[in-house]
Amino acid sequence: MKDELKSVAHNDVWDLMKLPEGCKRVRCKWVFKTKCNSHDNIERYKVRLVAKGFTQKDDIVYIDYKETFSPISKKDSFRIIMALVAHYDLELHQMNVKTAF
Repeated sequence: MKDELKSVAHNDVWDLMKLPEGCKRVRCKWVFKTKCNSHDNIERYKVRLVAKGFTQKDDIVYIDYKETFSPISKKDSFRIIMALVAHYDLELHQMNVKTAF
């Protein structure tokens, strides 16, 4: 949890503001996950701070109420990138992103 909070603070993810009158805040929670290797041994623990977006009500105007954002890649995107790399004879590098904002 300390690493996640440090990352959030370092990346300047949010600003602390006064809640406008008549609005409710969206609560958040910690989600814990255990990552195992191929032999089912615990490799590491992951934790994420997530917003409980399901607590929003549709009758009140919310920006991006119907939209969901997630830092994931899809197989189609990967295939397109690989095709471009092969076609233009580019050099491809891999990197691991610990936190994505």
